[in-house]
Amino acid sequence: MRARALVVWLVLAGCHQAEGSSPPVAPAKAPPAAPAKPKELTDEDYAMPALPMARVTLTDAFGGQHVVEVEVAATHDSRTRGLMWRTQLAEGKGMLFIFTEQQPLSFWMRNTLIPLDMVFIDKDARIAGIVEQAEPKTLSSRSPGRPAMYVLEVPGGWAAKVGLKAGSLVKFDGTQQIAVLP
Repeated sequence: MRARALVVWLVLAGCHQAEGSSPPVAPAKAPPAAPAKPKELTDEDYAMPALPMARVTLTDAFGGQHVVEVEVAATHDSRTRGLMWRTQLAEGKGMLFIFTEQQPLSFWMRNTLIPLDMVFIDKDARIAGIVEQAEPKTLSSRSPGRPAMYVLEVPGGWAAKVGLKAGSLVKFDGTQQIAVLP
């Protein structure tokens, strides 16, 4: 009987102890992380892959030739991104946008931080028109008003400095092996 009373007392004491103490707490789990928002092409921190390189030689109004080393934007994504977020563009450097066919083209300066000259070039490799000193960070549509198949972006003021004009001849080196996608 004593043994039984002792067992009852221990059980009751254990229940009393359990009532007075906090129940064991499971370690807190962090809430599931929200899925990361995919980066957009126009985001400053979007990592674009390196673009192919080529050379463009432009003939000025006096017959002189000027070579520009260019990154080639020949895909939808690379043409959309363009020179956004660049803080400088050295003289003699630029970006060549290539399209699948000649068409009316217009460009804007969304997220573009530096002034640019835009040299629109037709399918016959002649300058169709030039938009000079395009204002940075604007959504204004810029076009020469004539169809083009290529657009060369260079530092603002460069086209006037070297004497480019509509109708002048352009030569492309290193673009033939680049796939141009819509």
